[in-house]
Amino acid sequence: MEIGHYNTLTIARETKVGLYLTDGKDDVLLPLKYVPKSYAIGDEIVVFVYLDHEERPVATTLEPYILMDEFGLLRVSHVNQFGAFLDWGLEKDIFVPFKEQARPMEKGKRYLVFAYIDEKTNRIVASSKTNQFLSNENLTVAVGDEVDLIISHITDMGINVIINDQHKGLLFKDQVFREVKPGDRLTGYIKHIRPDNKIDVSLQKIGYENIEPNAEKILNELKASRGFLRLNDDSHPEDIKTVLQMSKKTFKKAIGTLYKAKQIDIKEDGIYLKKDTSA
Repeated sequence: MEIGHYNTLTIARETKVGLYLTDGKDDVLLPLKYVPKSYAIGDEIVVFVYLDHEERPVATTLEPYILMDEFGLLRVSHVNQFGAFLDWGLEKDIFVPFKEQARPMEKGKRYLVFAYIDEKTNRIVASSKTNQFLSNENLTVAVGDEVDLIISHITDMGINVIINDQHKGLLFKDQVFREVKPGDRLTGYIKHIRPDNKIDVSLQKIGYENIEPNAEKILNELKASRGFLRLNDDSHPEDIKTVLQMSKKTFKKAIGTLYKAKQIDIKEDGIYLKKDTSA
């Protein structure tokens, strides 16, 4: 029976306080309020097993916002002299000791945390010091790979991200054309791996593969704008970003592709969609 995870257990017996479930070795109580309307002894049921207020295993059919060994953005329910307590979708909040807070947590605010079982106390806890749960020593990614990203925190240098729940990476601000905040989950691509295993990531596909979707985006924007966009090679990067949500470098590559394919004309006042392209 795994604490902090979903378990498929068998209904062993019923009591006044609920059902006792078993994995064949250990039993756990499913309180009466979570008992299904219809059941039979011997039925299997999927439950989440965690620790109650007395640190005893208990089952629930509620769905937590995060499981053990996962990252998630959680809201602080209250703070006391021992630490902060975060709402993770269950009756009992998850505890974050002061020593595991990257900065002092405040009631009502949300923080990106990692949930785990403290080996010393055998309690389910969380930590906002997320870097300790990540490592770039043995990388499992390569340049060009599509990866899952979680926005960690935003600095002057760039946007720190968690890659595939395993590695640390950096997303440069000038390559992000949407609003992002800590806890956001995005699809990204490995752009560059440095000799020290630091990773740069992008929200766009790398190299030639990135040109095609951006070229298509420009074509769609041209069609929606009656075949003309007041943008060209000399346009200010901010103007391109505002209209198309892409960098000037990406824009120039994309319109170059469209021009070579004879789908657009590039003139001093902007780019024009060729008539036969809009048909």
